[in-house]
Amino acid sequence: MTTTLIWIAVALVAVGLYLSWTAGRLDRLHARIDATRAALDAQLLRRASVAQELATSGVLDPAASIVLYEAAHAARQAEEEQREVAESELSQALRAVFGEAQQVEAVREAPGGEEAAEELAQAVRRVPMARRFHNDAVRAARALRRHRKVRWFRLAGHAPFPMAFEMDDEPPEALAARAA
Repeated sequence: MTTTLIWIAVALVAVGLYLSWTAGRLDRLHARIDATRAALDAQLLRRASVAQELATSGVLDPAASIVLYEAAHAARQAEEEQREVAESELSQALRAVFGEAQQVEAVREAPGGEEAAEELAQAVRRVPMARRFHNDAVRAARALRRHRKVRWFRLAGHAPFPMAFEMDDEPPEALAARAA
């Protein structure tokens, strides 16, 4: 009888430790999601800021400046629900303005244009990487949260279900070639 109680206690402790480890892992994944989302937000803000600076620099033709400025401003001011759409529109505007190498060369030839072109190339290169890191963290957390043990024992607590950030982040070819 005593041996049975000891084995039951050992089994309960083992299950408790396993559930505690799983809850800790889920907590670390949620922390990773928060960190990658902050990094993604920083890269998106940097890209929009550089695009706005370039649009107001007078280097681009007026039509391109207006298109780029409005898209960058909309991306910076977008509410969370509209953020993916606004960022996708900024990507489209960047591709429209910098789709050809001549426009990038025109920016490079302007005073201070070499640094601006390099900064924009770096910004458009980093956004897809930051988004990929964020979405990978979301995918891992979602996979763990789908397990029965996590649902049955409510190991996720009250944390919201993680959402991926889906947007068009394809860089303009001329800038992508420059960043490579």
